[in-house]
Amino acid sequence: MIGDVVNIRVSFHHLCPLLEGGSDNQRVAIFLQSRHQLAAKFDRRSTVRGAPLHGTERRGNPEGVFKRQRHESSIIVNWFGRMSYKAGRHFLQLPGPTNVPDRILHAIANPTIDHRSADFAALTTTCLEGMKAVFQTKGDVVIFPGSGTGAWEAALVNTLSAGDKVLAFDSGHFAGLWVKVAKNFGLNVDLIGGDWRCGADAEALAARLSEDSSHEIRAVMVVHNETSTGVTSDIAAVRRALDAAGHPALLMVDTVSSLGSIDYRHDEWRVDVAVAGSQKGLMLPPGLCFNTISEKAIAASRTAMLPRSYWRWDEMREMNRKGFFPYTPATNLLYGLREAVKMLVEEEELPNVFCRHQRHAEATRRAVRAWGLGIFAINPAEFSPSATAIVMPEGFNEADLRAVILRHFDMSLGAGLGKLAGKVFRIGHLGSFNDLMLAGTLCGVEMGLKLAGVPHQPGGVDAALEWLAT
Repeated sequence: MIGDVVNIRVSFHHLCPLLEGGSDNQRVAIFLQSRHQLAAKFDRRSTVRGAPLHGTERRGNPEGVFKRQRHESSIIVNWFGRMSYKAGRHFLQLPGPTNVPDRILHAIANPTIDHRSADFAALTTTCLEGMKAVFQTKGDVVIFPGSGTGAWEAALVNTLSAGDKVLAFDSGHFAGLWVKVAKNFGLNVDLIGGDWRCGADAEALAARLSEDSSHEIRAVMVVHNETSTGVTSDIAAVRRALDAAGHPALLMVDTVSSLGSIDYRHDEWRVDVAVAGSQKGLMLPPGLCFNTISEKAIAASRTAMLPRSYWRWDEMREMNRKGFFPYTPATNLLYGLREAVKMLVEEEELPNVFCRHQRHAEATRRAVRAWGLGIFAINPAEFSPSATAIVMPEGFNEADLRAVILRHFDMSLGAGLGKLAGKVFRIGHLGSFNDLMLAGTLCGVEMGLKLAGVPHQPGGVDAALEWLAT
């Protein structure tokens, strides 16, 4: 029995007693003595819609093979506490972070260089010029070591003062988090309500702006692509509303899950501050964030009074002109960024990148409709090219489905966030992604729906493949 390796999935705090000293024989004895307690714990904590814990009889293993696991962070171990190998690559089908291509991983693995050297200055300059192409701007791009949340903060603190009024849209979870940052800095947020199933309402914005004859509203905050809902807002329509009202408010746009995957035109739409991160369409690991800023925003920064130090545009722009940073930069991520820009702008070219994302999004929606499930976004013109949020049938929890898919197929899908927790799961189809990767993703979802007992119709994968093959 000792030589017959048996896999049991256990969470970390269940595993620890089995690993504390002793021989292999003693570890097995400890396990056998506690198997009923372990089974009870797994049965209480890991049951997916009532499916029972079970054992499998086989030669040399009369106690059976326990096959259940907790949904939360778990590892596969055998009786001796060793890791068990999982064949193939993990499918990371979140709407971000996304898959990092091998080319970018190899670029990041370059030796770190002196960040005050001529070679580093050349690297920085290449990245800054390349990001202008990605943002479709001739204006300044600022790169910070940080997350998209940091870029949100930088947009606000460089342009506004405590008590300033800003207008925002209740369009999703991340729009709400940006509002929270604004409130934390003492800004007065005027919120245009929404049900999260539609994008920013340009007509409601126009009405609100027409009431602001004294121009108290200093900025309008919009999320271009709301990752939590799979809804894309029409930034051009927002700009038209501002122009029609003759309103001088700054236009700030979150492009975290649209940049590099959805057509974003910074200069054409006359956006004043764009916010972005590295971990989605740019195909990098988390760790870099960006602001793209207009001359109007730069002028506002000269009188803004909110406290800022790390996120100061003026110091960053001054150092960037020479190819440097005012503090230690994320050198190796800049290597990756240089490679990503080359892939997106020079090789595939942005129009083709956007078409690829649209194509994969449509294939995903065709699969969802064939399964008989609902798409959370309701306006086809606002369907996101980078992520699709799928509504679970009544009485079924998306967390249970995702746990089944992760366990059986080693694939991570996006959770429902905020008020959508438990109600929708999200498929990310952005970044470094091709037809076969999408086909594998949809196969995993369809098999998972069946294993989890979620009511659906078969044939979603076939519907997607038919679209992809045309």
